[in-house]
Amino acid sequence: MRFDFSKQTPQVYEAMLALNTAISQANPDSRLVHLTKIRVSQINGCAYCVNMHVKEAQRDGLPEMLLHLIAVWPETSAFTARDRAALAWAETLTRLERSEVSDADYSAVRVELSEQEVAALTASVAMMNLWNRMGTGARLPV
Repeated sequence: MRFDFSKQTPQVYEAMLALNTAISQANPDSRLVHLTKIRVSQINGCAYCVNMHVKEAQRDGLPEMLLHLIAVWPETSAFTARDRAALAWAETLTRLERSEVSDADYSAVRVELSEQEVAALTASVAMMNLWNRMGTGARLPV
């Protein structure tokens, strides 16, 4: 591990935990949160977060098959329309270097999720990206 950000910047770490709690309370669909946290962490290459969120998803009863297929979700019919909309939205928000977040992207996710769900999921994806950057920067061990 390069550094322990919880010890080096405890005020930032505590604020991140508090924001994480608020975001969790705003997201009623834990299935979508689990799937998107894992996928965002895969994209960002944060092994620590992938491992942690897979274990949390298993503990909360997500089907094992889904956890194995998240990395290739567009290639399988194992995911619901809501899952697919959330995963696509998460990928769009995580891969901002590729393109803007278009009106078409937003319209696609709104077909399956309410405005409140999109807002809460957006916050969750943004927070996961922050955790991933902290984890990969610190090189957190699995």
